[in-house]
Amino acid sequence: MPLHARRVAELGQVTLSWGLASLELQNAGSEPESLATVHARSRLALATAVAVRDDAGSDGVGAFYGAIGERVHERGEPLHDPATVEAALRAAGFDAALAARGEADHSYADRVAAEHRQFVEQTRSFGVPTLVLDAGRGPAIFGPVLGEPPATDAEALELFDHVVWLAHYDNFSELKRDRVGLPDLMSVRNRQRDGQDRRLRSAVMDGAEAPALGRRSREGEVHRNALP
Repeated sequence: MPLHARRVAELGQVTLSWGLASLELQNAGSEPESLATVHARSRLALATAVAVRDDAGSDGVGAFYGAIGERVHERGEPLHDPATVEAALRAAGFDAALAARGEADHSYADRVAAEHRQFVEQTRSFGVPTLVLDAGRGPAIFGPVLGEPPATDAEALELFDHVVWLAHYDNFSELKRDRVGLPDLMSVRNRQRDGQDRRLRSAVMDGAEAPALGRRSREGEVHRNALP
């Protein structure tokens, strides 16, 4: 969804205001340790996003999010590595020293946590990506979760119109189906490979046979997303 929402904004149909949320905090104590470890990897990026917003506002967060998403998802770079965060800062036009500031000053992590709690309390949201419409005063809706970005700008605008209509329809609660396919991204391929490696190690330790590895203009839409 972030790429889709950013494209709709580029087309002049919405104005995005970026908020921060943490899946590590949202799912604390309720998810497997392996998944909790993955979510904890976003701590530095989230703290850095606060530092970016202090210097460059919400638009700066959007630029940083796009840059770090490209490095993590398309290039397969590790999110928790300061070098990844610093490179994303430079690509977005910011001083790479903001990463060190975010890491050294624990108040940034505290601000992420406070913003996350306020977001959950006000919108009853439970995951990301979440859209909060009408300059943050309207309804909130999770998703849409897409396997791939829309193929055309017309498709992107039409999809966004449908999502907004559903969000404003008070009688609507949920619409869901299984994933129709995984995104063709390096980050996804890395996770699949890591999962295969873990299963192989477990099988060897257990003495089991190893598995084969083989359009209407709207102003003030608020987008909230945990960094990857």
